[in-house]
Amino acid sequence: MNDMRKITAILPSRLLAAAQDATGQGVTETLRRALETLAHSDWSRRMLALEGRAPLEVDLDDLRQDRPLDGSDRSV
Repeated sequence: MNDMRKITAILPSRLLAAAQDATGQGVTETLRRALETLAHSDWSRRMLALEGRAPLEVDLDDLRQDRPLDGSDRSV
């Protein structure tokens, strides 16, 4: 997130105030959160559109096998 842009935006005061009330943050953090939410929403829509068509290269039988655990309950 090193690549930043400073922007000027003309926004309805009520909309910005409502968004800031919802986040409890300032203008920058509220806009950042809104943009992240929009990007995630778009990503989710595209993933749902795949409808299981994404190729998965996993061996289900291998995944179903029990694995030994180390002392931290992590598989070895």
